[in-house]
Amino acid sequence: MKEKRNSSSFSSDWDSPDLSTAWGTRSVAWGETKQYKPGMWTQIWEGFKRDPNAQPTSNLAIKADGTFDAEAAAHATANTNLVRTLKGRHLQMIAIGGSIGTGLFVGSGKALHDGGPASLVICFTLIGFMLYSTVQALGEMAVAFPVAGSFAAYSTRFLDPAWGFAMGWNYAIQWLVVLPLEIVSASITVQFWGDTTSNAVWTSVFLILIVGINLFGVRGYAEAEFIFALIKITAIVGFILLGIILNIGGGPGGAYIGFSLWRNPGAFANGFKGLCSVFVTAAFAFGGTELVGLAAAETANPRRSLPTACKQVFWRICLFYLISLTLVGLLVPYTDKRLIGDNQADGHASPFVISITNAGIQGLDSVFNVVIMISVLSVGNSAIYASSRTLAALAEQGQAPRFFAYIDRRGRPLYAVLFASVFGLFSFISASSAQESAFDWLLAISGLSSIFTWASICLCHIRFRKAWYVQGHTLDELAFTSQAGIVGSWLGFILNVLILVAQFWVGFAPIGYASQSAAENVSNFFQVYLAAPIVLACYIPYKLYYRTPFMRSHQMDITTGMRDLNLRELIAEERAEQANWPKWKKFYKLFC
Repeated sequence: MKEKRNSSSFSSDWDSPDLSTAWGTRSVAWGETKQYKPGMWTQIWEGFKRDPNAQPTSNLAIKADGTFDAEAAAHATANTNLVRTLKGRHLQMIAIGGSIGTGLFVGSGKALHDGGPASLVICFTLIGFMLYSTVQALGEMAVAFPVAGSFAAYSTRFLDPAWGFAMGWNYAIQWLVVLPLEIVSASITVQFWGDTTSNAVWTSVFLILIVGINLFGVRGYAEAEFIFALIKITAIVGFILLGIILNIGGGPGGAYIGFSLWRNPGAFANGFKGLCSVFVTAAFAFGGTELVGLAAAETANPRRSLPTACKQVFWRICLFYLISLTLVGLLVPYTDKRLIGDNQADGHASPFVISITNAGIQGLDSVFNVVIMISVLSVGNSAIYASSRTLAALAEQGQAPRFFAYIDRRGRPLYAVLFASVFGLFSFISASSAQESAFDWLLAISGLSSIFTWASICLCHIRFRKAWYVQGHTLDELAFTSQAGIVGSWLGFILNVLILVAQFWVGFAPIGYASQSAAENVSNFFQVYLAAPIVLACYIPYKLYYRTPFMRSHQMDITTGMRDLNLRELIAEERAEQANWPKWKKFYKLFC
């Protein structure tokens, strides 16, 4: 008679070594298992593979008739495979000090020389007000729709898909050229100490460092920015305290300075044109503040983290820009020849360093130059992050080559990161004789691009609010609303347009244009206004080829991309909790 198989023999058949290994365990003894962990290099290699849960990108946003499908594009950016691991502290540091670099520390020197100390304060104040309104508007949309591509995707959704295409590529190109620009700046900064090592060596070191940080994914970028921002914040706060002491006569010389340099040589240089010439430098210095909105798609809880980060932009503008630059204008005369420098990456041209040198404080100028170099590397780090995420979002909407949308298992847009890194090779021009000319043209591409981005954000917010009302919604349904409101967005948009007009005038007839040749004047114009033809070259052909419509209020998609399905209940609970806060906390939360 056939022997009946008992349960224990059945179990033992299934505890074979081969099968258990396949499931990630190895048999040690009866009833005991050991978890199998692959080696470090295996984990790294596996991390570069596509996420098995990711859907391959296709051109769903392009209809069969060749026109653009805005609804499909909105779904693509809302369902991105980027990981959501950013915390509140990361966003706060990105908002406060994430993009402070050569624009503030070095570029402000030439701005002081061209416009004088009063022009410096006026222009940075106007740009600061405009940018505060812009970031508040961006925060409102990013909290509601934390989608990949952020403001470029909002342009596609709320304005015109062709304008979204132009803004996306404008922003990507801006940061693609900023990477070699900042690496060149870092290699030139080293020359402050009289280093004779070839710039190519330092360029290689800095490029490898920045690319390596970004290959660690969004957490690598965020943790590096957290550290970089802490250093920059500490340095600026220290400079402000030092500047106040020096101004009131507490320096080695002991002389009271006050506003004497505003009387002699004066508060303004080169009249109204000098004032207008400072706007590009101010825009370049503030560039990157909008990164806090771009990071929303990779934030764990944007509804809680983003409002705080957006509010803290106010302190960044007031403390790190306006107060520090006011002190710079009090300590350094605009006639100082060192402000011109060999180029805008020259650490010797930094008014911060010059003010310390003038005070006769030994060694501190070298310390601050280290801070400048760290700031430059920080902006280079942000350049890869911003350009790669923008390219990935464009690809997901069918507005860039598909391979840019490749997201690996670690949530990195791998091909976009590698493409942005390749652009860093342009930084090796620092070892050539064309270094200064190349630096000027890289700056020309990126300098005015931010103005188009900020104007687009303000206009998107205006159109979003219109659609929100037309489709029967109220502001009470939004988790976060702009403190500047719709009025702030209108003022921000108008200021951006006025800045573009002013820069056209300065580019067409720059300071001292009468003594320059026609070729020099043409070159100066495009170095100031090169971003405009790039935007038009992207917008007009795309508009004509795909016949994209201007988005109407009743047609806009204002639901896709919202993460919290029970948003009304969550908002009601939070506001009930806020109503019980003490007055000091309500006041504190107004700004922080």
